[in-house]
Amino acid sequence: MSKIKLGSTGIEIEKNGFGCLPIQRISKEEAARLLRKAVDGGMTYFDTARAYSDSEEKMGYAFRGIREQVVIATKTHAQTASELWEHLEASLKNLGTEYVDVYQFHNPAFCPRPGGEDGLYDAALEAKAQGKIRHIAITNHRLAVAHEAIDSGLYELLQFPYSYLSGPQERELVDKCRTKGMGFVAMKGMAGGLLGNGTAAAAWMARQEGVVPIWGVQHEWELDQFLACVKEPPELTAELQAVIDRDRAELTGDFCRSCGYCMPCPAGIQISQCARMSLMLRRMPEAGYLSDYWRGEMKKIENCLHCGTCASKCPYGLDTPRLLQDNYNEYWTHF
Repeated sequence: MSKIKLGSTGIEIEKNGFGCLPIQRISKEEAARLLRKAVDGGMTYFDTARAYSDSEEKMGYAFRGIREQVVIATKTHAQTASELWEHLEASLKNLGTEYVDVYQFHNPAFCPRPGGEDGLYDAALEAKAQGKIRHIAITNHRLAVAHEAIDSGLYELLQFPYSYLSGPQERELVDKCRTKGMGFVAMKGMAGGLLGNGTAAAAWMARQEGVVPIWGVQHEWELDQFLACVKEPPELTAELQAVIDRDRAELTGDFCRSCGYCMPCPAGIQISQCARMSLMLRRMPEAGYLSDYWRGEMKKIENCLHCGTCASKCPYGLDTPRLLQDNYNEYWTHF
């Protein structure tokens, strides 16, 4: 097992964490079984959010009686102080706990600060004083907000997308957090589903000093591959490096990360899937994406309004309408 200090919090955890967004898609009993298996296998850090429907409730059910064995991180997408208190009380009730170890502002468009008109940071400070949260953190997809959060000195952790497809801008955030003594939690370690080899991803992450990846788990086979990496941290062999090199050659550059922040589309286009359809066809079984359903969804690109809404919302600065058109053109070559 590989232990790591969670930034300046003083909390020691297993380096590989469990991302609990996907458990909203499975039954309560199945989610509890996977979560307990993760604990038994050595995982200690579990990340969820108020916005993940019943994820918190399933975690509370699974961790009943073993609360002190796990470190729980959740998030609030509140816009006001009163809404934050509502979210926090709901989270505590659902999680079956009196406190949250790490409480995160969930992808805000700005960096909450003490004295702000929104009152968010001051509310978090009061909740911390009351013992309801222990550490204040922030998640984001925007480089500018991430840098501001690091520079502010107000946060103990930053959660940001990070995988072996990431470029120098993301690596700069990791290095900056390390210099500041701030923890870095890596979301989307599998690049939103584009990467298929969990062992290669975990082996690469094992070399990222100070980085805690949270692996999104829905199926037991996914959990098993990461628990194997908990039991014995994988070596970045020449074979695994070849997988990484191939993925980088195919995927690095302007591709949709499927974060979903461009949605909803006024023309009804499933942007987060349609804008990367060509990649999915190259990396997944084609049959599922060449179905009548997906042909219909791809046809919707013809109705693009070119309003620019999706591009304005993209935290990666992508030319989304161009990506949609490029993927549309390539898609129909398969018929």
